[in-house]
Amino acid sequence: MNIKNLLLGNITLEELLNYYNASIKYIDCIYKEIRGFVDYYRGYYIIYINSNMSYYKKKKTILHELAHIERNHLCQADNDLFAFCIDKYEDEASKYLTRLKQEIVLIENV
Repeated sequence: MNIKNLLLGNITLEELLNYYNASIKYIDCIYKEIRGFVDYYRGYYIIYINSNMSYYKKKKTILHELAHIERNHLCQADNDLFAFCIDKYEDEASKYLTRLKQEIVLIENV
């Protein structure tokens, strides 16, 4: 079970969240540049999404945060090291989603 299955419509968002032991919490964030983030604690993920965004941006942000979970970005042994690599992980999550979307287009065109 992964994001690709979600994008293909084979599973629901709820099924994927259950698989990852995750939930989504919408927060009122006054900073427009903060779209969302994910927190990991004792085997449980909480995806925080800025409620002041459009429906489309919320869905895109949820996918991005799920990519962090799927790529195992939050289970780093050294949280200090994670802070130095944040840009790398943000880029990796975005590129991962782009690659999945390209794969789906190829599948649909077969």
